[in-house]
Amino acid sequence: MCMRINETKIDGLYIIEPTVYGDNRGCFFEVYNRIEWEKYGLVYDFVQDNQSRSHYATIRGLHFQAGEAAQAKLVYVSSGTVLDVAIDLRAKSATFGQHVAVELSDENKRCLLIPRGFAHGFSVLSEKAVFHYKCDAPWCKSAERGIRFDDPTLNIDWKVNLEMATVSDKDKELPFLQDIMHDISEWSC
Repeated sequence: MCMRINETKIDGLYIIEPTVYGDNRGCFFEVYNRIEWEKYGLVYDFVQDNQSRSHYATIRGLHFQAGEAAQAKLVYVSSGTVLDVAIDLRAKSATFGQHVAVELSDENKRCLLIPRGFAHGFSVLSEKAVFHYKCDAPWCKSAERGIRFDDPTLNIDWKVNLEMATVSDKDKELPFLQDIMHDISEWSC
């Protein structure tokens, strides 16, 4: 087997731990293997790859795309360390509003598989980090939505000092979860 696929407390959200092959040259591992995933009933057709580079205490998110433009994502870090956060926004889910936070790094090689219907964000815990997103739908500006990273009802510990955090103006202006509750059912997967 090329990887371990681990369930989280939220249905459909998985931590992927690839098998790492190392020698005196360095290491090799598979981030994604369609055949291996299909054995677990995980069928995704990734169509877009994105990458970001950020410095310590940057917080990106919490982002999602609504309705038909919703995206599933496979996320991982090729350099540095982040705290990755996924929040269940599926209206009929027993874990609606709950989140999972997992450390992803170039050292642990973990990936997080985030299904459609989740908000997503991360904070950078290392001096710099290079973050990768494989998406199963292209980005659509008109479907772009988000929730404030510091929403008190979510109670996310970003593992960085929020007063020192670098957050985009756009992300600082996102609504709180309670302010978009009336729209969730029409956006939800």
